[in-house]
Amino acid sequence: MVKKEVGHNFLARLGKKRLRPGGVTATNWLIEQGQFSKDSKVLEVACNMCTTSIELAQTFGCSIIGIDMDPIALDKAKQNIKEAGVEKLVQVQQGNAMKLPFEDNSFDIVVNEAMLTMLRGEAKEKAIKEYLRVLKPGGRLLTHDVAYLDDHMGSLLDELSQTIHVNVQPLHVDKWQELFKQLGFSTVIAQYGPMTLMSTPGMIKDEGWLGTCKILWNGFKKENRKQFLSMYRFFNKTGKDLRYIAVCSKK
Repeated sequence: MVKKEVGHNFLARLGKKRLRPGGVTATNWLIEQGQFSKDSKVLEVACNMCTTSIELAQTFGCSIIGIDMDPIALDKAKQNIKEAGVEKLVQVQQGNAMKLPFEDNSFDIVVNEAMLTMLRGEAKEKAIKEYLRVLKPGGRLLTHDVAYLDDHMGSLLDELSQTIHVNVQPLHVDKWQELFKQLGFSTVIAQYGPMTLMSTPGMIKDEGWLGTCKILWNGFKKENRKQFLSMYRFFNKTGKDLRYIAVCSKK
């Protein structure tokens, strides 16, 4: 029996580096809203392999702490940080988004991509409250998640959970923005659009031609084929009405 693997871990094993619903398009929009500088103190929650943190350090020279619950992802992140030569700027540690190991008002910017969708109900709210707590006054929370526009999508959301083997809870585009306001953020702006995680044009834009070929090659190996095709078909057919949403919320 083939072991069911969590979707983002599966894609990372195939060679995918950008594991975000809206890919580089949404991430770049968030970075524009973040107003990063060399003096920014940044926290990335659910940093995974630190692709975004490394790019931020290289671009702005800012100080970044990345946290993740997955020790395997953190080992890969440390390797990537060393290879990129940004050890003095980017540090990583194991940590829980719902109980951040940092003092109040510690960071100018908190980045959290493709994680809040995986939390349900009170857990989602608890994490957002923690982000608000550790942000300095005027600080910005940059999030990137899965959303939808049609209120009648219950069965589709159930199928999404089954496809990626995570019990996820995306929200309506409007509900995401309302949630951040309700929990204490003063200004909330958002951009949303089609999910590009597994579309062929999206993968080419995010990973390049060679990276995309590597993912497809690995995806069609016998041991990966069933799960890869299941995810590919869902995101390109059944789940084509899902959206990404990128949100900048100011404390």
